[in-house]
Amino acid sequence: MIIDPPGVQPAMPGDTVELYVVVTNQSKQGAVIDVFFDEASETLHQWSNSSRESLALGPQQSSELTFQFNIPVDALAGTYDYTLVIDAPEHFPEDTPIQYPRQLKVMLKEHTVVRVNDPTFSLKPATNPSNPAIFKPKESLQIEVMVDNRSNRVDRFRLVCPDLEDDWFTIRYPNTGVEGPGVLTGTSGLELNPNTRGRILLELKPPADAFAGSYSPTVRLYSANSPDLVLLDLVYIQIPPIYLLDVELHILREKVSNTFGLYEIKFTNRSNMPRDLKLSIKSRDEEQLYKYECDPRRVRVLPNKSTKANLIVKPGPWWRRPLFGSGLSLNFEVALQDKYEYPLPEKLPEGTLLWKSRPWWQIVPFILTLLGCVVGIVFLIWLVFLKPPAPPQLVAFSPDSINYIEGDEIRLDWQIRNFQQISKLEIDNQGQTNNQSQISSPPQIFDFSKGIPDKLNKVCQAQVKFLTCSNYNTGVTQPGNYTFTLKLYTKRQNKASYTQSITVKINEKPAAQVASFQLNQNQYTSGDTMLLSWTIQNPAQLTQLKVTGKTDSGTENVLATYTSAQLKKSCQLTTQLLTCKNISLSTPDPGKYTFTLQAFSQPGKPPNSFPIDSTINIVAKPLEIISFTLNGSQEPNIVLQPNEPVVLKWKVEGEGISVQLTPFGTVDPSGSLNLVANEALPTTIQLTATDKFGHSDSKGFSVKVSTPTPPVPNSLSSPNFVPSVPFMPSPRPNGF
Repeated sequence: MIIDPPGVQPAMPGDTVELYVVVTNQSKQGAVIDVFFDEASETLHQWSNSSRESLALGPQQSSELTFQFNIPVDALAGTYDYTLVIDAPEHFPEDTPIQYPRQLKVMLKEHTVVRVNDPTFSLKPATNPSNPAIFKPKESLQIEVMVDNRSNRVDRFRLVCPDLEDDWFTIRYPNTGVEGPGVLTGTSGLELNPNTRGRILLELKPPADAFAGSYSPTVRLYSANSPDLVLLDLVYIQIPPIYLLDVELHILREKVSNTFGLYEIKFTNRSNMPRDLKLSIKSRDEEQLYKYECDPRRVRVLPNKSTKANLIVKPGPWWRRPLFGSGLSLNFEVALQDKYEYPLPEKLPEGTLLWKSRPWWQIVPFILTLLGCVVGIVFLIWLVFLKPPAPPQLVAFSPDSINYIEGDEIRLDWQIRNFQQISKLEIDNQGQTNNQSQISSPPQIFDFSKGIPDKLNKVCQAQVKFLTCSNYNTGVTQPGNYTFTLKLYTKRQNKASYTQSITVKINEKPAAQVASFQLNQNQYTSGDTMLLSWTIQNPAQLTQLKVTGKTDSGTENVLATYTSAQLKKSCQLTTQLLTCKNISLSTPDPGKYTFTLQAFSQPGKPPNSFPIDSTINIVAKPLEIISFTLNGSQEPNIVLQPNEPVVLKWKVEGEGISVQLTPFGTVDPSGSLNLVANEALPTTIQLTATDKFGHSDSKGFSVKVSTPTPPVPNSLSSPNFVPSVPFMPSPRPNGF
């Protein structure tokens, strides 16, 4: 079998490389041959498009296979080992399988493309992310760097590790026995003749404080002949974890009486990884008689560092403290829990808290307690068998409300302790109404000799020693001040053993009040309609409303009166307000008035009045001849044709007016008159109007009837001609 390329196959991330395999059957029989990668090469299986191929070859027949590796762009640099296997189990079971170890080297992206004459280098042992080199404790890792000078010139090579600190590595070149950490030793370089190979020794030794984990430092080889050539490789190493943790318990206070024990826990991390620990303690006794507190509850300790935590242990409960002896030992052990479940020390510190016994004088409270119990028993015997019955006592006595209005009935509530000792109960009532009349009613007496009286069964309820009575009706509803006195009489006593009085007031119903009153304007013309609006509080008590107007001379007249029934039809009524808007009212005689709204609630009581602040001015309606026409014309001088119809029309406005049409007499303020133009028609027609205030106005017409045209003489000799006679109609107003 021939494999191409024969040695380490280089590749770059993102490349596709090919492996060529030529298989020859040198036997005298045909065979089926399988070529594949072993199962341990998991990474190569993922990168290869086909990890197994089969061939059927005759005797002395050859065939070529091609395997492709698709290197991912994010593939990590390193040398990946795999095994190429040739197997023919059916035809050559004794000679197969045959294994060929191979290496695929993925170089860094920064690695320069290597030409034929460029130098190369390889690392031994080869490492990759799946097969890192593992450090052993307290030992260094030896890595051989094999350098090939493939050029025709002598070259000098130098090795560096740019990712590591100087104390991590040592580089040894051949032909020197002197070395130093982090520096080039000897000649500080490797000189190679053309087409020769040399070795550089790289020794890796992490410092003591290095964290456990995986590292991939870069190794770079510099060529003196080609300084721009970038030759890189990665070394995959792993530092195994070390789980060394020291825990110490320091005692600060372990013997206590009434306080708490105080300890200090010290943690020293001698491992190579941070430790995150949760602190607690657990009892080493059968019963835990303490409470504890760790400050902090969680600690983080870095490698080769120490930290401390305070531990407070408080014994309890208090009654478990010993009375005598040397005290009580409370044994406990430190308990830890690692956040990442790393191994913990098998033996953790143990501690003891000594709870001292009580001093002798603390027995005195127990003795006093015992004496108190004896005294208490004696007192209970006296209380149950020898103590005289307690007298009755009035615990509470009050009305069921603090605000009564006329019509509400006063009800009384009371509570009596030890009511079984009552012989009788008496309630007196003395009162005075608002009109100063005295009210004296006979006392109400209730006999308790046979238990609760029947009259009180509905309002009273007995509970053990208490008698509670609620809503006792007194029958009092009129306005006034009333004093109620409750008296308790004890058995075998004629004098009241307990007396208490209370005063209750019943207020009159609130009278109706005018909240607002206004007119729609401040000036009116006589004959206009005024619009009034008002709001009345407590409308339920309202019986009558009056609107009055007071002139400047002091004369006051009632302009309107409204009953509550009338107002309900035109106003909006609620339980609290009566709102009336735009109530019409005729204007009084002209003058200046002050309007007042009066609300009446009860007969014999003054009304509630609400005057308007501003003065309302009633202006007289002006006298005016609106129109006066003759045949629709208002011209003062008019010429009429004989026998032409004449129509007079007039309209006069004013207050208390009289109208005179001269020469026809008195007429209505508005009307018309039909006449005929002839010789009897007056030449002057005058309309005169006068109001009740003496104001007058007049208008008139000057009328002329034209002379008729003389007749033709031939017409006068006609036997049928009859001369016309003028007609003067009498005055007739329209409608008469």
